[in-house]
Amino acid sequence: MDREPSVSDEDDDLETLVPQNHTKPPSPSPRSRSRVPFGVTSLRPALPSSAASFGRSLWSRRSLLICVALSVIVIILFFSLGGASSLPASIRLPSASSAADPAASRMREAELHALYLLRSQRSGLLSLFNRTAAAATAAPTNTSTPTPVSLSDLQAALLSQIKINREIQEALLSTHHSGVRNATEDDALDLDLPGPGCRRKDLPYNRRTIEWNPKKNRYLFAICISGQMSNHLICLEKHMFFAALLGRTLVVPSQKVDYNYDEVLDINNINACIGRKVVITYEEFAETRKKVNIDQFICYTASPPCFMDEDHIKKLKGLGISMGKIETAWPEDAKLKVPKKRYVADITPKFTTDAEVLAIGELFFADVEEEWLMQPGGPLAHKCKTLIQPSRLIMLTAERFVQTFLGGNYIALHFRRHGFLKFCNVKEKSCFFPIPQAAECILRIVEKANAPVIYLSTDAAESETNLLQSLVVFSDRQVPLVRRPEHQSSEKWDALLYRNHIGGDSQVEAMLDKTICALSNVFIGSSGSTFTEDIFRLRRGWGSTSYCDEYLCQGELPNYIAEQD
Repeated sequence: MDREPSVSDEDDDLETLVPQNHTKPPSPSPRSRSRVPFGVTSLRPALPSSAASFGRSLWSRRSLLICVALSVIVIILFFSLGGASSLPASIRLPSASSAADPAASRMREAELHALYLLRSQRSGLLSLFNRTAAAATAAPTNTSTPTPVSLSDLQAALLSQIKINREIQEALLSTHHSGVRNATEDDALDLDLPGPGCRRKDLPYNRRTIEWNPKKNRYLFAICISGQMSNHLICLEKHMFFAALLGRTLVVPSQKVDYNYDEVLDINNINACIGRKVVITYEEFAETRKKVNIDQFICYTASPPCFMDEDHIKKLKGLGISMGKIETAWPEDAKLKVPKKRYVADITPKFTTDAEVLAIGELFFADVEEEWLMQPGGPLAHKCKTLIQPSRLIMLTAERFVQTFLGGNYIALHFRRHGFLKFCNVKEKSCFFPIPQAAECILRIVEKANAPVIYLSTDAAESETNLLQSLVVFSDRQVPLVRRPEHQSSEKWDALLYRNHIGGDSQVEAMLDKTICALSNVFIGSSGSTFTEDIFRLRRGWGSTSYCDEYLCQGELPNYIAEQD
């Protein structure tokens, strides 16, 4: 059976559930009351007044007791949870201490400003989303559809949101800055990450170039002595620039006094790109003459003259080359430790001569029109991406290696170690980094590039590369450091080199390493290494330079530097 409601419950229902259109019945007038017969009572029995008042009093006391109990519980919970500090910032009343604390006031202001910027960013992103969604779903015949967003509009909108994001960061960090901040850091925007990866830099539309039109029977005899192959390639590139300025054909050195350039470079490609015969090998040059003679020596480097030692002079004479008097273009430079910066206006009058064969000596250290020389594609007018590039056999072998081991998305790392410790530590800013620090720098690039594998070009000992590999771990996954394996007849990626009898040659393998690095999505180089600089040159020419390319730990110093011996 249903429980019969008590009087107090019924009264409470009547008080709280009265319809909104209920009206109280009018009180009977005295005349109407007088018409009621004496002794006749109402059909509803009236409760005694004392009982009704007692019920109402009992309910009021119960409600009061409940309210008091709840208040006590709330107060206890309030203080047990930390009092006013536990309240949300949006409803917390400012305390006297916070009002007196300017730091707290600044923090509050920064938070409110960041919140405002976040709302602005959300509004901007929603607007951008709606515009792109409308462009994607619009029917071609729907004339009422908003104009689709263009690529330039999209880039501008994204740039705006990136700037707002930076303002939000600055607002939140403003109360934590101490001292003077670096203005360049404040103004910098992380615009090198347009998406999840690192995009490539666009090639410039216009290059500053000169035409290379050699005069008949006028030659520049290249002499490159300093350092390894990478240094010699830089020297050779500068010789090409001088030959173009002076209107001469460049004679590439013989392998008996220099490297075998024919195995690593595509010399025919240089002539094809220029559109005429501008470079010849020493063998071609010697075939046209009964006797090879350098008619005039005007040395760019003053001390030692042309940077030639007695050993190199003996090698030249051993080829049957006779030489005239050696003179220097700027004798006063002999007192300088570093050659003075020169320009085209300095070079042309000093080296212009009617001599048939001219030599100017080592040019690796020549500081000549660096911005002109360093531009993508170099300073000479041609129809190719770059003039000095690997031979066709090396290019194909590099591409086959990439297809076999690396795939279309990889980072290349040139990790120079051998002899680099002493070389770097004598510099004002050392470039030799401890393995753990190097690993941290590499991981930052891995995060930006989102690449699954790293190609490692290094002369480091196995103990160093093993430690580096153990530390290159991203998102709980070890990122493989891939090196070129030893030749195996069962593997076909390097078959072309061995079929043409140049496989295993140290200079061919070095150029192969450079080519694999130059083909990568992102390249990390070793500061101070000409091997790295030649890779950067190739990447500039090929248009493979990315916004994430950099030297290892660029902008940092080693966290530990040993004393000099």
